[in-house]
Amino acid sequence: MTTYLDFEKPVAELEAKITELEALAANGEGPSISTELKKLRMKSAKQLKDLYTSLSAWRKTQVARHPQRPHFSDYITHLFDDYQELAGDRLYGNDEAVTGGLARFNDRSVIILGHEKGRTTESRLRHNFGMAHPEGYRKAVRLMDMAEKFGLPVLSFVDTAGAYPGKAGEERGQAEAIARSTERCLTLSVPMIATIIGEGGSGGAIALAAANRVLMLEHSIYSVISPEGCASILYRDSSKANEAAEAMKITSEHLLRLKVVDSLIKEPVGGAHRNPEKSIQDVGKAIWTDLKKLSKLSPEKIKQQRRDRFYAIGREGL
Repeated sequence: MTTYLDFEKPVAELEAKITELEALAANGEGPSISTELKKLRMKSAKQLKDLYTSLSAWRKTQVARHPQRPHFSDYITHLFDDYQELAGDRLYGNDEAVTGGLARFNDRSVIILGHEKGRTTESRLRHNFGMAHPEGYRKAVRLMDMAEKFGLPVLSFVDTAGAYPGKAGEERGQAEAIARSTERCLTLSVPMIATIIGEGGSGGAIALAAANRVLMLEHSIYSVISPEGCASILYRDSSKANEAAEAMKITSEHLLRLKVVDSLIKEPVGGAHRNPEKSIQDVGKAIWTDLKKLSKLSPEKIKQQRRDRFYAIGREGL
């Protein structure tokens, strides 16, 4: 069952009517309504397309946070074979907001890692809503060290509102752990491709996204702070998050022009959650295309390419 966002109310009402008429038709009640159903389906599809043709930054934020949007665990299931999770940072413990391990991608060995938010109440609590503690980022560093040692590409999937902001994280060195993870991304001599699949929030996102190529789903967001956090600081009013979202340039279109991301992956009409399998496969195709190109480069050229892409950020665009 689809969960509708606030701005999708007109579509929700139409689809509820369609469901009602389909139930009547299935039960053989009332006159033939096939023509009416066809018209309503066409109207609903057009309305959905019109809504998603020009989404504001705030509406994109809502789509990026949609509870039914594909999570990292869904990408693992549909894109990779022989996944073997590797747990723990070998220093403190195992953080489940960041998961990863060895896998096969189109019959090629890779290291994958990413944020997992969880879907049920139980799994969200277990994964801490995708907000990693320091040991999550130290686990990521351990996996990247392994990738370097065995010459394996690194594929990361970013979906977090930010690193865990609580006392426990600070006590265990959150800032240092994020900095180390970001540094390790930048110094890898193997290809690294990061994909923003939902929210890309703050240092918690960049710690897994300082890659050779940064891909971004059409309705994802990527920012230094959440719109609500920005509104609280600048406007002293978190209810102005919609204004903050527009000002921050957090959408894929803005970030592509600024060269913060390298590629925009189109989503099905209505967002990735309306056709998860197609969206996941489209992400897989985009990653594979870039991985084949990067795999032709020498270790030194891989490092140079990564340096060049980060130096180019913001030099052109808005």
